[in-house]
Formats: sequence, C-alpha cells, structure tokens
Amino acid sequence: MSEAPVHFDTQEAPDPDYGQIAALPRVSIQAFCDTDDVAASVERAGADRRMEKVHLRVQMGGPQAAVEAYRSAPTPNVIILETDGGREVLIACLDKLAEVCDPGTKVVVIGRVNDVLLYRDLIRRGISEYLIAPIGTLDLVRTLSELFRSPGAAPLGRTIAFVGAKGGVGASTVAHNVAWAIARTIEQPTSVTDLDLAFGTAGLDFNQDPPQGIADAVFSPERIDSNLVDRLLTKCTNNLSLLAAPATLDRVYDFQPESFDSLYDILRASMPYAVLDVPHCWTGWSKRALISADEIVIIASPDLANLRNAKNILDLSRAQRPHDAPPRLVLNQVGMSKRPEIKTAEFAKALDIEPTAVIPFEPQLFGTAANNGQMIAEISATHKINEQFIEIARHVTGRAEARTKKKSLLDPFVSALRKRA
Repeated sequence: MSEAPVHFDTQEAPDPDYGQIAALPRVSIQAFCDTDDVAASVERAGADRRMEKVHLRVQMGGPQAAVEAYRSAPTPNVIILETDGGREVLIACLDKLAEVCDPGTKVVVIGRVNDVLLYRDLIRRGISEYLIAPIGTLDLVRTLSELFRSPGAAPLGRTIAFVGAKGGVGASTVAHNVAWAIARTIEQPTSVTDLDLAFGTAGLDFNQDPPQGIADAVFSPERIDSNLVDRLLTKCTNNLSLLAAPATLDRVYDFQPESFDSLYDILRASMPYAVLDVPHCWTGWSKRALISADEIVIIASPDLANLRNAKNILDLSRAQRPHDAPPRLVLNQVGMSKRPEIKTAEFAKALDIEPTAVIPFEPQLFGTAANNGQMIAEISATHKINEQFIEIARHVTGRAEARTKKKSLLDPFVSALRKRA
C-alpha cells in the first residue's frame, strides 16, 4: 500500500485539544467487543465526563453477537463493533448486520487491519468510522462526539471554571482579571459568567449594572437559546462580555444539577473562552460546573483550611476527570502581614502540584481597583501582579509557550564563537 494508513494515537494523557471535544447528547450506545482490552477502553470512555448523558452497554462477542442481538431488538443510536478477524470476515458480518440495522443507526468499527482500501470500502457501506486497535480513551470519545457534530461547525470554545478553596480568598477577583487579560492582552472574545447569584461581584468589578443577567436564563430554561443569551450578555469591552448575577436576596437560588448545562453549551459555541466564576458552595450544580468545565483553576490562600479544601477539590477532579489535565493552582494573598502562613513550596508539595501563579497580598492595589470598579490592568498595567494575571491567561488558553525568547540574528555567530572557545 502506498497510501498512508488510517491510525489513531493510543496515548491516554490529555492532549492540547482535549478541551475541544464536545459532550455527547443523550443517546444510547452498545459495544460488541472481541477482546478484553478494547472492552476496557470502551468502559473507560463511558466514564469520561463528556459521556455523562450517554447510556452505554458493553458486551463481548464481536459482530456476530451484534447480528444475533438485533434480529429481534431495535438498534441503538450507535453500535461499536470490534473484530480481530480479516477483511472477508468483517465484510460478511457487516452485510448481515445491515439486514437488521435500523435506519439512522451509526456504526463504528474497531479492527486490526491497517488498510486504507478497507477503510474506504467501509465508508462506502455506510460505516461512520473505522479505528485501529489498540485505541486511546480520548480518541474514542472524540470519534463518538464528532458523529453528532454538524459538518463545518465552528470549533468549540473552552469553559474555564475558577473556584476558591475557601471563601474570601479572592477567587472572583482572579477570575475577572484573568478574563480581562484573555480579552485585552491575548485579544480573544471572552465571557464572564457570575454564578454567585445572591452575592456575585462581577457587576461591581466591571462597573456594570445590567438590567438582565444569568437569572433570566436559568429561571426560564424553556426560553434559553443563543439569541436570548446574546441579549443577556453585557458588553464590557470589544472582546469581553458579562453575564452578571442579580446579587439580590428576593428569592432563593436552588437549582437542579443540570440547570446550567444549556447555558454552558451556548457559551462554548458562541465564543472561544467562557470564564465561570463559581461560588464557594457545594451543591449539585456547583459541583457539575467544575466537573464539566474544560479547565479548573483553584484559588487558595496559604493556610491549613485552604490546603485541606484544595486537596479535596484536586482529589475529586482526579477521580471524576481521569482523562483531563489536573486543575491549576493559584496561591493568592501571600505574604499578609503578621499572619502565619504555610510556605509555598510546602503547600505545593502537599498537593503534588506546582502553582501556576503566586500573587502577593497587596490590599492598597486591590482595594483601589475594587472600589473604582476597575481591573488591575486599568490601575497599573505594568504592575507585576498584572503580569501574573496575563501569565495565568496564557496557561488556561494554551498559549504559555508564546513567551519564549525571540531569537537574535546574531545567535548563530555567538554559538559558533562559544564552540571555538
């Protein structure tokens, strides 16, 4: 074969595009496997957060078992077939399956024949995708996700959830300043969603008092669509929009865990970056906001309670988001006068994670910005703390490498002189 074979990377570590995989809709998927390894991979894919709405069933027996199963039962939305047989065996089984398969059912085949001609033959027969075993968990999730995306659809945006390990650690302040940095310095359209409906400060921090906000979306789930969300977003700058909290106590804000799902989907589809300012509370919907986000940033102060809570959030994330990068840690309010603190190195060692940023305690700077309804960049664009917000923004948007040192035209000559020396 002179043409390149169809092949998928099998590594399990998160890749740079892991945040671009869309969650699957509420569909049924049944897998018929020939080997335990592939069955285990499918099971791991089913545990991924993007497959939360999917009803998945995995059984052994390969294509032959699928044919027998659907002789007297309707087919699901997606069938996954693994075969360790050759081309002739696979084609014969697929022909039999076509006789009992319902219209509209998508079929994904996992095989071991690395053959482009076979791949083309399968696509002509109506097979949705052909993967080569062994398969990576994220590869399978991505393949299944793309089955339900419209051709030519715009790339999905990324949701970035900021949460404080403890109340009063400045999580909202960090979230808002990082969103500002993404919008102004990185020049990417960004939204800020204030999820603290009772006490949110995003409106104050951005000096905005919109008549409508997030409450109008979540209290009218039957009306929510992209047009409604677009009307509710308040323009702060050319690239920054705000979905403000009502910050009133005239009602209670109890929601079902899935109440915000449609809103998050619309935000991801409407702009590259959606910053979620998650309040320090533990409810079904706040937990879901963290688990379903593409990126989690934990803000903590260097004391024991913050250490314990940050560890709990990290442990939960690692357990329920096994195929995602771990949360990022930002230490805030470090160096407060006369306050005993856990040293940064010890804090990081206890959590087994290096902080993305360590922000010093600067009450005058932050107090002035808060009272003026301004960001740190508006108070002092050259301040070191503003540089840290820009650095966090680069990390959560995957642009941290952009700060690499520019090469000089003299570098080759300097290198040659060093070798001679």
